[in-house]
Amino acid sequence: MKRHFLTIIALAFTSLSIVSCSSDDTETVTVQVDSTQPTGQFTATQTGTLTAQNGTPTAGKIEIGTDTSNNTFVHLGSDFTTELGTGTATIYLSKTATFTASPGTGNPDLKLIGIVSQNGEAYYKVNGTIPTDLQYVIVWCGSANIPFGNGKLQ
Repeated sequence: MKRHFLTIIALAFTSLSIVSCSSDDTETVTVQVDSTQPTGQFTATQTGTLTAQNGTPTAGKIEIGTDTSNNTFVHLGSDFTTELGTGTATIYLSKTATFTASPGTGNPDLKLIGIVSQNGEAYYKVNGTIPTDLQYVIVWCGSANIPFGNGKLQ
């Protein structure tokens, strides 16, 4: 009887050690995709160059295009530069090279794209499609109420 009891305890101990050492603790790694960046290859459909206005250093390549998932982006090239001291430089698409705000009613000739946070390359994801008649990129300073630069897309 004593032997049976020792055998049962030995089997119980062995089964506990096997269960506790099993690798059921599979680690799940979650990869988050930054939806503000193109997926796969970015293909430009229109390009242009920014021209500085009002004494700012605004310059650089501008593009509109799509990524592999057919998302639309406005792209500022690695050579993009503007005045960042005001903290309110924003990117707009426009029908003309002139920024024409229409507070209260909006302006179908102007589409806000995003805020400039740094010089250098940047992508701005655009929800939906961009109307074909919005052929200008404008860098606008809201606090000074002046354009920092613009460029025509072709």
